Amino acid sequence: MPRRLQRARLEDGLRLDLNWLVRKGFVRVGEWVGDRRIRWTLDRADKEPALGLLTADMEGNKGYLRLQIGNIDQVIRLAAYPRPFGGQQWYFICPVSQRRCSVVWRPAGASRFASASAWKRHAAYASQFQSPRDRAISAAQKIRTRLGGPEWAGLNGIDPPKPRGMRRSTYLELLEKSHDYQRLALGWLAKRLANRPFP
Repeated sequence: MPRRLQRARLEDGLRLDLNWLVRKGFVRVGEWVGDRRIRWTLDRADKEPALGLLTADMEGNKGYLRLQIGNIDQVIRLAAYPRPFGGQQWYFICPVSQRRCSVVWRPAGASRFASASAWKRHAAYASQFQSPRDRAISAAQKIRTRLGGPEWAGLNGIDPPKPRGMRRSTYLELLEKSHDYQRLALGWLAKRLANRPFP
């Protein structure tokens, strides 16, 4: 039985991924970057896109990211930690738990960003509200989308083509994993139907 929707869904709010910000050039390692506009497009059609202003300082091995969205003005500390084979990795320092994380969330209605673990009593991932069957279907669709794109997400019995550049062994492994999730979902459904009395 799926959990009742008592907590907010993290995915309905705003997500800030530090690695994505670096890749897209919103922040730069070793530099101060001032007043960059950021825009979130939300999955729900009834929601307006959120607009914000970023300022970041990533000089040295400590820094900060200042985020202004509407009446919210939040500063999140940043810290660089050494990697095992050289170089360094930047992280947010969660304002609530003081632990490092790569992604911070602001669920709908919240007044600040924090790590997913800091929201555990108030918000949860969408998958936590799904039944085991629905989780298996979602996992299979995610793999199929990775292999062939959104048009291959349907569970219609036809396998998506191998993506260019992917090793055949990786493709077959992912395909088998997708089939396992599909079998799990069908097995769960068959079990439910077998236990259901027919008129």
